[in-house]
Amino acid sequence: MTDPTPEKPGRRPRYRGKNPRTFSEKYKEHRPEQYADDVAKVIAGGKTPAGTHRPIMVSEILEVLAPRPGDVAVDCTLGYGGHARELLAAVQPGGRLLGVDADPIELPKTEARLRALGYPEDAVVVRRMSFAGLAKFVAVEAPEGADVVLADLGLSSMQIDDPARGFTFKENGPLDMRMNPARGLSASALLSTLAEFELAQILADNADEPLAVEMAAAIVRAHARSPLASTRALATIVQTVFERCSGRCLGTADDAVRRVFQAIRIAVNDEFGALEALLRMAPFCLKPGGRIAFLTFHSGEDRRVKAAFKEGLHDGTYTSISPEVIRASAEERFANPRSSSAKLRFAVRGASS
Repeated sequence: MTDPTPEKPGRRPRYRGKNPRTFSEKYKEHRPEQYADDVAKVIAGGKTPAGTHRPIMVSEILEVLAPRPGDVAVDCTLGYGGHARELLAAVQPGGRLLGVDADPIELPKTEARLRALGYPEDAVVVRRMSFAGLAKFVAVEAPEGADVVLADLGLSSMQIDDPARGFTFKENGPLDMRMNPARGLSASALLSTLAEFELAQILADNADEPLAVEMAAAIVRAHARSPLASTRALATIVQTVFERCSGRCLGTADDAVRRVFQAIRIAVNDEFGALEALLRMAPFCLKPGGRIAFLTFHSGEDRRVKAAFKEGLHDGTYTSISPEVIRASAEERFANPRSSSAKLRFAVRGASS
């Protein structure tokens, strides 16, 4: 009997030009299992395939967390599951991975990828929730506490790449920016509630925007005239203000757009509020001697983690913390430019309550 004919990929979407350009047209990256060689070429070129995410500083994270067989590991931000996959493998046999993520679109895909690895059913427990409520989740699933906890903050590449989520200005999309599109105010709706001084404060606090006052004035006034509903509309205003005031700050107009998008995204999702809640509750999620690591991507996140760890060391909550921030290697920064801004810090839980 001859082998059955392998299933052929479905008809690809039509697009202009030699290669697909938009997110929806990149059919190979959306089905990496069918186009493994092509996806490998994208990665070899120092890029992240559309719709996927390359985990950052994997070896460094495994080194500082030191997961062992039988451990309970917690991934506070499952994302695509790259770090979770490595933690899950490290705690086998007998260990468990507890994973949370607030994104209802990506979480089912990630859970399916983890389940497909073939580990025991009870080795993986996944919940859709904000990591601000992690302590309650751990108390139920691991009453004695976790051995290792990882929080990889910020956006995943899948969220950045998909224009329908509203996080990027590379392609036009709705001005949304919510991690969970079913909850809270979109970025467009949030702008309707803000006065100029409030938005200026958000831009300064969340992204250190040097033109915060000018940017806020232009955005609020334009939104009052005609609500900004698309990422392109917001990006155009920011670029115009930057060009008018470019002599007052370094970088490019695109840099300014990234800062403004970052600041508004953080406000939309109350990312700093959730982070501060996690930092307060993290010690109660760990066993004595348990280890926790945070991977941050901008100064606002790193400042909060650094301060919480120092305070914990001073009051005995932690017995040790990373003496210096750990950065991605030069090789990784070259191979994956998205790792360039990453900062890793860790702490070890003390015996006191």
